[in-house]
Amino acid sequence: MAYNILICDDSVAIRQMLKLILTTYDYEVIEAHHGLQALELVKSHQFDLIITDVNMPKMDGLSLVRELRTLPKYQFIPILLITTEPDGETKKAAKVAGATGWIVKPFNPDQLIVAIRKVLR
Repeated sequence: MAYNILICDDSVAIRQMLKLILTTYDYEVIEAHHGLQALELVKSHQFDLIITDVNMPKMDGLSLVRELRTLPKYQFIPILLITTEPDGETKKAAKVAGATGWIVKPFNPDQLIVAIRKVLR
């Protein structure tokens, strides 16, 4: 079974890197440039996992997580946040917002896949 993953990041380079890693492992990937675009995409697609950056224009990752958790079909879908901010306050805010997990940039592709497999069980 191929899993559908939405990646949301304002950095083209990060989206390309994530897409390359994920498609190598046969995941289906759709990209969003910011949180508002991600919210539009979830209306017309069903995703098994959402990976989002924290700091983005138009709608940040924490706001996206909060919005997704209000949608019945995304209340229990895993959401991983990726960021360069390793501080405890941001992690706490992510957990309160409803994020499933946290990945700090830069990350090792193998670590990313391990985290994805863990939340998709």
